[in-house]
Amino acid sequence: MKGKQVVLGHIGKVKVAALLVDGILQDVLVEDLNRLPLGSVLRAVVDRPVKGIGGVILRLPNGTGFLKKAKGLAPGQTLTVQTSGFAEEDKADPVTQRILFKSRYAIVTPDQPGLNISRQIASDDLRDTLTLLAKSAMEGSDMGLIIRSAAAAADLEAIAEDIHTMRTTAETIAAETGQDPEVLLEGDDPHLQAWREWSDVTDVLTADDDLEGSGALDQIEAAQQAWVPLGTGGMFIERTRAMITVDINTGTDLSPAAALKVNLTAAKDLPRQLRLRGYSGQIAIDFAPMSKRDRKPIEVALRAALRSCPVATEFVGWTPLGHGELKRKRERPVVQDVLT
Repeated sequence: MKGKQVVLGHIGKVKVAALLVDGILQDVLVEDLNRLPLGSVLRAVVDRPVKGIGGVILRLPNGTGFLKKAKGLAPGQTLTVQTSGFAEEDKADPVTQRILFKSRYAIVTPDQPGLNISRQIASDDLRDTLTLLAKSAMEGSDMGLIIRSAAAAADLEAIAEDIHTMRTTAETIAAETGQDPEVLLEGDDPHLQAWREWSDVTDVLTADDDLEGSGALDQIEAAQQAWVPLGTGGMFIERTRAMITVDINTGTDLSPAAALKVNLTAAKDLPRQLRLRGYSGQIAIDFAPMSKRDRKPIEVALRAALRSCPVATEFVGWTPLGHGELKRKRERPVVQDVLT
C-alpha cells in the first residue's frame, strides 16, 4: 500500500488508531481505560501545597493531580484545569490552568486572547480570508483563537462550524459552578484524536478486521519487543523504573564505518520507535562506539527526526560517558501496559 492510511479499530475493548505510510506503521494511539483521556477538563479542589517545588496537589474526580507554579491558591479552593500528561504509577497526574479547546481546524484559548493563523498557511489571500472569518466567529468574546494548518485545505463553512463548536464548549464550561471535583469535558479518544490530528489522510479504514488486514496489528505487537533490527545491527529499547534505555549495536558489521552507519539509522528511527511504545520521560542512549567528531552528524539527524515527532522531546546533550540524553513529555500511556 502506497501513501498514507489511517486504521481505526479495537484490540480487545481498547480503541486503537494507527497511522501507516507506505505500509509502515508511523504512529499508534491507544486508549487507557483506567484513566481519563489527555485534554480532559476538570473541576479540581486544592488539597495541599508541595513545599520546595512551588506547586500544589489537587483533588480530582479520578484521583490526585499536580499543578506547577501555583501561587496564591488556598486549600479548599476550586479551579478549572486540564490534564496535560500521564504520571508514573503512584504519582499525581500533571494538570494545567492554560486550557485549550482543540479541534481539527481551530483551537480556542480562554486565557490567551488574540486571533492567530498557523504560520504553515503561506497564502496571503487565504490568511486574510481566515482572519476575517476568525474575527466574525469570535465577535463579542474575550477568548483567543488559533486557526490550525489543516484549515488550509478545508471548506470555510467547516472551519466556521469548528470554531463555533469550540467557542460554545469553552463558554459553557466557563459558566460551570460547583464545589466538588468533577469531569467537565472528557478528552478525545484515539479515534477522535486521529480525526483531529491526521486530517491530511483521506484513506481511513474502519472495518473490524482492518487492523489485522492492513498489517498494523502485527507491527503494533512487534513494536512491543525490546529489539529493533537495523540492517546487520540494531538497538535494544528497554524500560526501567528510572528511565528508558537505548543500546545501539553494530552487530556482525565490523567495518570502520559500521558504528556511524547504525547510529545514524537508529537516530532517525528512534522517535518513531518511542511513539509506537508510548515511552517518555528520561531517555539515555548508548550509541555504538564512535569518535567524538561523529557526534555532530548523529545529533543533527536526531534533532531532525524529533522535529517531526508530535510528542514534545528535547535533546539534552551528551554525558561524560558519551551517552545521548533526551527528555520527552509524558503525554501518552505506555502501549504495552494498556494492551496487556
